[in-house]
Amino acid sequence: MTRVCLIGNDDVDLSYELLSRETSREALATYDLRRPFDNSIAVRTVSIGAAVALLNDLQWYLTRFVDAAFVQEPSISDEEWLSRSLATALRNGDVEPEDTGEFCKVYGLESVERGSAIAKSSSEDDSDAEDDDRSPETTERLVEPLYVRRTDGELPAYDLRDVERTLVVRLTEAEYSP
Repeated sequence: MTRVCLIGNDDVDLSYELLSRETSREALATYDLRRPFDNSIAVRTVSIGAAVALLNDLQWYLTRFVDAAFVQEPSISDEEWLSRSLATALRNGDVEPEDTGEFCKVYGLESVERGSAIAKSSSEDDSDAEDDDRSPETTERLVEPLYVRRTDGELPAYDLRDVERTLVVRLTEAEYSP
């Protein structure tokens, strides 16, 4: 299943903003909401087309409350995410899946205390969480993105701060800004 993850702006509570408004609440009503990162909402959709359609439906809210929107398509990568623009280009057939890995944005992941927002609906079956040592009281937030270019199949190391893990988001060439 294709995943969509919305990362809220620093000055808003994303879950409150999206779930307190009728149109966005209805658009998200059929999905099992998750919170893989601090101030985020993630859902699973049936395809990259459905993911892009959901993002299009939420455009008004994305413009106002969302810092970043990512899509993860298992047929492309189980570990790396796609920017919204790249997901849209793939859906439209403007780019081939094997041509998506060159330009990337790498975020550091930093542990933080879990705030009051969307609770995960099932602690036993949480396939969004990776096997790690985080407790239920902590989550991770994305910090300081590093724009990198994959060369010879390898990404440069994240070196902006000391972090245990990183999150890679593939970008279009137009989004890449070293």
